[in-house]
Amino acid sequence: MSNPHPRYLGDKGEISAVFRPADTAPDLTSGATATHCLASHATTGGEFGLYRVDMGPKAPGARTHFHRAISESFYVLSGEVRLYDGSDWLTGRQGDFLYVPAGGLHAFKNDTDEPLSMLTLFAPGAPREEYFERVAEFARRGPQELKAFQVKHDSYFLDTPEEPGPETAR
Repeated sequence: MSNPHPRYLGDKGEISAVFRPADTAPDLTSGATATHCLASHATTGGEFGLYRVDMGPKAPGARTHFHRAISESFYVLSGEVRLYDGSDWLTGRQGDFLYVPAGGLHAFKNDTDEPLSMLTLFAPGAPREEYFERVAEFARRGPQELKAFQVKHDSYFLDTPEEPGPETAR
């Protein structure tokens, strides 16, 4: 295995780092969930997207879905999150990690009485911000518009009755 092809061809490096203080306000709040866009697709040039998701008690999360073009990973910072790995519901606790490759079924929810915080990583860095910002609006418009919006954002939901929550996939 070798390194990827160089993308920076200069000789001296450059000043290009991006710092985000821990106390920066969330970029999006929807119900009991606050999302911090730590490194968006725009920031990373499409390499990855990294988000901190803070979910309040009993926050529904996302029902079972998959992505065709991106992988999604979850790293639990604090609290407990229920993670569906395509076959079983697992309890993720501080330090636990779940990687879901493209095509992998997954879901998540907070069914405890305590808040949780986790990192969510998308690779490559798809433009997820519009999805996070507007999914509730499209849900109000009705199922056909919501489904078209989800597909536009590489989110394919299963239509099964045992799903864990509203259609707000990360």
